[in-house]
Amino acid sequence: MFETKWQFPHCLGAVDRKRVAISPPPDSGSYFYNYKGFHSLVLMAIANANYEFIYVHFGTNGRVSDGGVIACTSFYKMLKQGNLNLPEHTPEGFPFVFVGDEAFALRADFLKPFNSRLLNDQRRIFNYRLSRARRVVENTFGILVARFGVLKSRICLSPEKIDDVVMACCVLHNFLIVKTSQQYTPEGSLDVEDPETHIWETGLRPDGANIAAIARGHTRNASTEAKRGRDLYTHYFNNDGKVPWQDKIILK
Repeated sequence: MFETKWQFPHCLGAVDRKRVAISPPPDSGSYFYNYKGFHSLVLMAIANANYEFIYVHFGTNGRVSDGGVIACTSFYKMLKQGNLNLPEHTPEGFPFVFVGDEAFALRADFLKPFNSRLLNDQRRIFNYRLSRARRVVENTFGILVARFGVLKSRICLSPEKIDDVVMACCVLHNFLIVKTSQQYTPEGSLDVEDPETHIWETGLRPDGANIAAIARGHTRNASTEAKRGRDLYTHYFNNDGKVPWQDKIILK
């Protein structure tokens, strides 16, 4: 579906994470206190091309670093151990991948953008094409917050009950978007791409509400295999997989 809708082949899901503001338990000190200046628990999720959650992890305390958030999840542990039963490389050598932003570590099975200090035109094309796929999970979080008012203000419950509330919201989101997609999805919540100019009109984002974006991470050393995989996609997006409008977009 990512290839059909967003022209990003072999993509398994878009990954992102947000902080959910909470009222901290008594005597917890700064345990849940994050760099934005509020207490939080972290929601990390993977969305498919239809704005459905295919994986959700909630409960990492707000002090944990960006890399530490995903490291706490069963998804990432199984990914590193090779236990997710991912498809093999395509005959052309393309790995099946998840996509995320610059806060995550580059892996052969997890692509992120090139650092802005290392860009040339081909890498700008790659970053643009990856961002088109990544918008899905940002919109998914935006719909979630728009539809479930409990996520728009600080949640004053015990961490265990907050976990139940947030997970229930994610389950209900999936049920409603499958069963009543048009009625459930708020007007203006999805990013809209102009069919002629391919300029994006940004839809709802949860940033600035209860669920706030986590800071971007630093560049990490990546393996040769991981870099080769990203370079393979970069070459594809600039050649056989090129879309007609991409050169104009990166020159704006």
